[in-house]
Amino acid sequence: MCLLAQAYVFEEGEEILEQFLGIEISAKQIQRVSEHYGEALEEHIEQQVEQKVAIPELTLKSEEDVVYGMIDGSMIFTREEGWKEIKVGRLFNAGSRVGIQAGRNEVMQSLYVCHLGGHKKFLQKFEAHTEPYARKVFIADGAKWIWNWVEDCYPEAVQILDFYHAMEKLGVYARLQYKDEKERHGWMEEQKEVLLSGGVERLITDLKGCPALNKEAGTAKGTVVRYYQRNISRMQYNTFVEKGYMIGSGAIESAHRNVVQQRLKLSGQRWSIEGAQYIVNLRACKKSKQWNSLIQLIKSAA
Repeated sequence: MCLLAQAYVFEEGEEILEQFLGIEISAKQIQRVSEHYGEALEEHIEQQVEQKVAIPELTLKSEEDVVYGMIDGSMIFTREEGWKEIKVGRLFNAGSRVGIQAGRNEVMQSLYVCHLGGHKKFLQKFEAHTEPYARKVFIADGAKWIWNWVEDCYPEAVQILDFYHAMEKLGVYARLQYKDEKERHGWMEEQKEVLLSGGVERLITDLKGCPALNKEAGTAKGTVVRYYQRNISRMQYNTFVEKGYMIGSGAIESAHRNVVQQRLKLSGQRWSIEGAQYIVNLRACKKSKQWNSLIQLIKSAA
């Protein structure tokens, strides 16, 4: 029932059990059982946090293997508070990325942490998994709470501002400054090469010296300049690429779709905050290939 509930809506789980196994269990019962064990997982996670248990869960070839940490948020609809952000963390080692076709890689082993609520509790959960690894690289957008946490807990870690977020910020300004699409596209391609070559400080200087064509463009330019100035050390993309590091957070965007949205953001869904947390716990457990930990919880409760 838990396995079905993390993958399908409860009514579909009821139908699958009846069609494949001839077992009649109501959707409501599937919901009750799966939420019960999703809550048990939550309690297990909280115990790990309280006891400061840090168990290496990724398979590394050596202690020198690079482990990536990525964090981002997306929205699901709740009954109590309407749209609410669910934070997702993804942890994986560089060696688990394999090429599946030209220009496309897939991460074969990841650990996911999901929390529907404030960033402090989310970071406590995530930290329990990030702690054991020596070489950490964090890739994220410009959220201050993420970088404050990394600097406080892992000052030796590599910090990289997601390249696509950096370009997205610049694109907002470009749409207001360059009305001609061809001109705008050409300008963006030039700035992309500047950033990739490690020229963030040069780009900041150029932006400051470029008169804005209108008030909106001026405001957007100021936003970009401040954003880049806060993240100069995290935007040395040429250095990062030379060292073989990823510079984009596509893996966490994929995690949102795969772990959260495909189950919790379907048409017409409205979740209780607790129910959503319990089901996403099951889903994160399954996608992290940690399903045996849930089986052990069920056996210990029997």
